Amino acid sequence: MPTPVEKAIWFIESHFAGNITLDDVAKVCDLSRFQMSRLFSYATGNSVTGYLRGRRLTEAARALAAGAPDILAVAIEAGYGSHEAFSRAFREQFGLTPAELRTRGHLEGITLLEPLREDPNVTVRLPLPRVETPGPLLIAGIGRRFACDDLAGIPALWQEFAPHLDTIPGRRSTAAYGLVTGAGVDDSYFYLAGVEVRDVDDLDAGLTGIRLPAQRWAVSRQDGHITTISATIHAIFSQALPEAGLTPGDIPDLLERYGEDFDPVTGTGGFEIWIPVK
Repeated sequence: MPTPVEKAIWFIESHFAGNITLDDVAKVCDLSRFQMSRLFSYATGNSVTGYLRGRRLTEAARALAAGAPDILAVAIEAGYGSHEAFSRAFREQFGLTPAELRTRGHLEGITLLEPLREDPNVTVRLPLPRVETPGPLLIAGIGRRFACDDLAGIPALWQEFAPHLDTIPGRRSTAAYGLVTGAGVDDSYFYLAGVEVRDVDDLDAGLTGIRLPAQRWAVSRQDGHITTISATIHAIFSQALPEAGLTPGDIPDLLERYGEDFDPVTGTGGFEIWIPVK
């Protein structure tokens, strides 16, 4: 089972753009404020509130370095109600004001607080996967390329995609999908957080559509917490597929499916991993 700190990191990385507090983090982990604070500080060397503040300000710094035109809008997005409070916290974190960073236009010399990665050291044992052969799948959403050893940035991508969940035209179901493809290209992979749609030709700017051909899929169900996803994927390739006599296909590398039972607040409810097979 994932530890409370692993659950806390996942929850913060999935929700820091919202108005979450130490109480919210502690509740998700079934701990008191005191217990959550002690465990998190001991494991990470940072307080829950300090980590939450640093992550929000880091994403704000990225937006400003990219030329965000409205500093107050960035401040509000980072959870600050005024330009003054945001500028004070920003200077304390980075040693310069938001306006100075925007003028510079780069992040060199800035110490950013990157997402922590706490992969649970768990052994996952899976039943043999079921095989499905659906028609072509069209997935639309927001995608980004990550370094091959970077899984910690994915929850923030889901945060970015969340406002689009109910606005993408032609959505076919309530399920959400995480598509991984192109792994190993320049030591990186492409991850798309999206939904299944009927057509990908008329998407809004900033959204990406990917067509997956009709093919065989090996589908494995995991009822554990979302933080077990890395261990689950490892178990699929090292145990479940070989035991079923199945050979992985080519495109995509894998597909995550989050159905109605999945709770994006707590990370519970289970998920499926779909692997194309020959």
